[in-house]
Amino acid sequence: MTNKEKPQLEENKEIKNEELKTEEKTNNKSEEKKPKKTEVIARGLNLHASKKHLMYISRFIKNKTIDQAISDLQEVIKLKKAVPFKGEIPHRKGKGIMSGRYPVNASKLIINVLKGLKGNAISAGMDLDNTRIYFASPNWASRPYKRGGMRFKRANILIKAKLFEEIKEKKQEEKK
Repeated sequence: MTNKEKPQLEENKEIKNEELKTEEKTNNKSEEKKPKKTEVIARGLNLHASKKHLMYISRFIKNKTIDQAISDLQEVIKLKKAVPFKGEIPHRKGKGIMSGRYPVNASKLIINVLKGLKGNAISAGMDLDNTRIYFASPNWASRPYKRGGMRFKRANILIKAKLFEEIKEKKQEEKK
């Protein structure tokens, strides 16, 4: 080999190495992208609230965005908006509500759970404007005894949110 051929071979090797490095970088970028989650979950465990209040609040926040549910519950705390209840409960002012109450303490607890759900949605890379609460279910938690044999109120709640497009697709499939 002459001296002229050696620099050309070294240049070719460098070019090939650079091409391999760029290919590796593009492959790493595709591996780094996490698959988008379609559903997020938040749990409120051992909350000091009535299961009945949590049940009506969960019905109240279903099919709403997370931010809209938080703002509605803040209005409940300010006694501006009533949560629809069933049973022998007085009528409330406002359009579209027959009877309702203002479960302030339970609303405060649910707001904390909804903020956790919002954080989970952000970390999962979901779009908050298109994310809707589609499942909210309260259950009894273990109820410790008070003095005199009575029991404290305790309840758990599970809240799930999904992207709105997927909820629409499932409803269309069920209709068919």
